[in-house]
Amino acid sequence: MSSSPFINPTQFQCPQTLAEWLKPRLPYDLHSWGTVPGTKNITNLWLELFHGETLITDSIPPTRTLNVAIVNVRNTDGQLLLEEKQEMSDGSVRERMRPLSEKMKPGESIEGAAMRAIREELGFALGSFDGVKIVKETYKTQVEEKVSASYPGLPARYVLHCVEARIDCLPNGEFFTEEGEYEGLSFAEDAVRVIRHYWKWVQSSKDAASGN
Repeated sequence: MSSSPFINPTQFQCPQTLAEWLKPRLPYDLHSWGTVPGTKNITNLWLELFHGETLITDSIPPTRTLNVAIVNVRNTDGQLLLEEKQEMSDGSVRERMRPLSEKMKPGESIEGAAMRAIREELGFALGSFDGVKIVKETYKTQVEEKVSASYPGLPARYVLHCVEARIDCLPNGEFFTEEGEYEGLSFAEDAVRVIRHYWKWVQSSKDAASGN
């Protein structure tokens, strides 16, 4: 992966200026982003940059770098919660089979990011946060480098911050939650948004990791 400096995202005043900057730097047709099932579009990437969730290098091709909180949620039986799939605003379905994960915000701690992920993606099923415990001593980090599944052709560097959480107030079987991702944000109406998460419990003795 390139060690080039990161681009200042303020130079991209709107998704179109980001698209114009990317076109000569990526071999992949940007028009395919958001049209191929399971992918996101240029507005999604712009929103990530605008909110500090993603950095991008000034290189050919650019590299998308982001910190991701991976929350390995376990119930009282030791089962691991996996997100089976996501239903998107464009009608597509993204297969996942990954633990709860959330892009971290600038300066956010792992505990803060983990609780935000639980609140935003599982809050609909919780009712109360009294039964939520972040197990700080399980924290570990690792780095994954691969081409992004969300933005085909764009290399990505995921800094994964993994921690375990114990939650005793979630449904025992398979369930779903709803999310108003990007609601009320500028340009959000053009983004491919997650509207429903589908969850299931699995027997697992190992923690899982994930990148988006």
